[in-house]
Amino acid sequence: MGLTARIRTRDGWAVSHAVVTVTDMTGTQVVRAEADTEGAVRETTDLAPGAYTVIVTAVGYAPAASSAIVTASGRADVGNVVLTRQGGTELPPPGPWTIDPVHSSVGAVAQHLGISSVRGRFTEFSGLIEIAPDEVAKSRVEAVISAASIDTGNAMRDGHLKSPDFLDVETYPQIRYRSTGLTLAGSDRWTVHGELTMHGVVRPVDLDLAYLGTGADPWGGTRAAFRATAELRREDFAMNYNQVLQAGISAIGTTLRVELDVQAVQGDSLPAV
Repeated sequence: MGLTARIRTRDGWAVSHAVVTVTDMTGTQVVRAEADTEGAVRETTDLAPGAYTVIVTAVGYAPAASSAIVTASGRADVGNVVLTRQGGTELPPPGPWTIDPVHSSVGAVAQHLGISSVRGRFTEFSGLIEIAPDEVAKSRVEAVISAASIDTGNAMRDGHLKSPDFLDVETYPQIRYRSTGLTLAGSDRWTVHGELTMHGVVRPVDLDLAYLGTGADPWGGTRAAFRATAELRREDFAMNYNQVLQAGISAIGTTLRVELDVQAVQGDSLPAV
């Protein structure tokens, strides 16, 4: 076997779409091989003894170059080649990731009386994240929230928010979000473009997303963490109720700040724990 190598991210994940190019000391290409699904390269072409340059490239990653010495056997083991994301951000390995509602939160903040904030959260939701294998911009996310699960810590206020003045949960029991695209916004930040369906209205909504990292969990799985924010205007979703105080100040602000803390488990379903 002429050339062997293993292409990995800094976190040890396989880069399945990597391409390895080997050139001799004159700059002539002598081998070009692609990694398999495990990030392994096994090229059977025998190489003449001598020194070579090995260049590894993959979409979304910075190229890596190293030297290799081929012995009289005609073989060279490059070993592990570590690629870093362009911009320095490592992303979760490709494939499905299931949002874990127990370790995630979906919250919203509204101004109250013009002087303070009221916070609420939805306690029932689910979602799936799909990380694209070769082009991160093709990744997607879908989520469903039970509108009736709104909880602001006050039963009377929650009842009003569930009424036709606001969410109208009897008529519109679900809030849905579906991404339509993804663009890089910084070394560790992305903008998720998508459509939010709420109160029977569909509107484009962008999420400012930060990827916080990936790690093992106590149950033998792998988890990724994200934080996202967005701003919504109630009138965009036909929720026009308001009470104006004598001073001309709205009792409830028209703008909502959405705050998402998401923990996702690798795979298309949650583990049984």
